[in-house]
Amino acid sequence: MSKYKTLAAAALVAIIAANGAARAEGTDPVIAKVGDQEIHQSELDLALSTLDPQLQQMPDEQKRAAALSSVIDVKLLVKDAEEEGLQNDAVFKQRVAFLTERELHNAFFKKHVVDSITKEEVKARYDKEVAAIPPQEEVKARHILVKTEDEAKEIIKELDAGKSFVELAKAKSSDPNKEAGGDLGYFTKGRMVPEFDTAVFALEKGAYTKTPVKTQFGFHVIVVEDKRPQAPPTLEQVEPQVRQLLMRDKYLALLTSAKKTTDVEISDPALKKAYDDASKAQETK
Repeated sequence: MSKYKTLAAAALVAIIAANGAARAEGTDPVIAKVGDQEIHQSELDLALSTLDPQLQQMPDEQKRAAALSSVIDVKLLVKDAEEEGLQNDAVFKQRVAFLTERELHNAFFKKHVVDSITKEEVKARYDKEVAAIPPQEEVKARHILVKTEDEAKEIIKELDAGKSFVELAKAKSSDPNKEAGGDLGYFTKGRMVPEFDTAVFALEKGAYTKTPVKTQFGFHVIVVEDKRPQAPPTLEQVEPQVRQLLMRDKYLALLTSAKKTTDVEISDPALKKAYDDASKAQETK
């Protein structure tokens, strides 16, 4: 989802706009001064939003101090930079133009992609993705793990005689979950080692293995307590991922529409091929 790293920058555009309105309304207080230059709350908020991810883990007051320090550093040197005429440097102007275009792109992205997604669209896409998930069976099982085949065979004899699987697991299993009666909870195919996986999914509900199951861990006796279709994740669990899918589709639709009315020419053949390949790969994701 590298395309959506622009979200953070898009958020900055919104902050700048909101801060400009706040200052116009007189609700953007001055929190510090550097010479005759004022530092407003909006500038601190903007600096906070652009802190290095590692600094974002600090306590709030330390983050505020780090953000304010960065703003003060800028104010201390920007006047000298202007006096040297660096704002008129061609490379500087080119960079400003690039950053301006990028932020306009981000603002457009936020308006027409991020903010345009409705709850109804999220629900519809969730339903579509859930419907496309192949149905899977999951089982609820317990097991008893021992070192030797003879031990496992003896446990099976005790089960045949009517002894409790849970009590036998507590008394004889070497697995750390023995105190829970060997309970493994619910799981789907592929979650366990192959030998265990094959044995457990071959059992009917309520049945236990009549021969020991050997794995790299030792010998197992397994019982299946329940079988059921695996429930799909809830919308609440996967909503961020669903929104990302919608953002990807909306963004690609915007680009496709723009490319229909604007020619893109790349003079370097190798670079053109790399660009075309990357574009095709993105469209097929």
